[in-house]
Amino acid sequence: MRESFNTVAIIPARLASTRLPRKVLREIAGKLMVQRVYEAAKRCPLLDEVIIATDSEEVLEVARAKGWKAQMTASEHRSGTDRVHELMSKIRADVYVNIQGDEPLARPEHLAALLRPMSRPEVLVSTIKTPCPPQDVANPSAVKVVTDKNGRALYFSRSTIPFDRESSGAVEYFKHLGFYAYRPSALEKFCQWPESSLEAAERLEQLRFMENGVDIYVEETPFNTVGVDTEDDLRRVEQMIRAGL
Repeated sequence: MRESFNTVAIIPARLASTRLPRKVLREIAGKLMVQRVYEAAKRCPLLDEVIIATDSEEVLEVARAKGWKAQMTASEHRSGTDRVHELMSKIRADVYVNIQGDEPLARPEHLAALLRPMSRPEVLVSTIKTPCPPQDVANPSAVKVVTDKNGRALYFSRSTIPFDRESSGAVEYFKHLGFYAYRPSALEKFCQWPESSLEAAERLEQLRFMENGVDIYVEETPFNTVGVDTEDDLRRVEQMIRAGL
């Protein structure tokens, strides 16, 4: 049974990316990257509304031509979270979901897992994890997460955590997937706080919540994703899609 809270998903879609120019409008296996994200979100019955948040007139025009909901946001935002926060002032919801526009392997199951912790009113922020592929355990581009027995995040890091001191091979590693759900109060506070020291060191904005005492609850999903930041990522994702993975 669905919990009675209104949920709006926002897809930040910045066009002026540096490592992979115009990536949200790049084509992957016959579809635009942002199209794959939008269509996955629309297939999730737990979302009341899905909106693309962009700073690009071109992205806005593409979205409107295809019948997708989209809104312009300020060009000076440093992160997708800031774009979500801007739309929070215009669109009322009990829970806001942040789905990055460079996650073309997003699927409804990711979003269902993300929203499960939000059925508990004490949860202010949630995210998801998946078993970490062996090749990503030591990869700093793959963020690892450690949680307590109740699913509360203890730490996120680009380093290999936990450290297997005895080299036992028995340690289970989890990869963090960059999907977030927030209560409005948590999102408002996040954007008022300055960048935290751990956030700056790791380049992981979720650490700002943790350094300011806001718990993040992490739900597990069996479905991995590959965020697209480079041409190599793009080719890898296209191969996975064509292979039906």
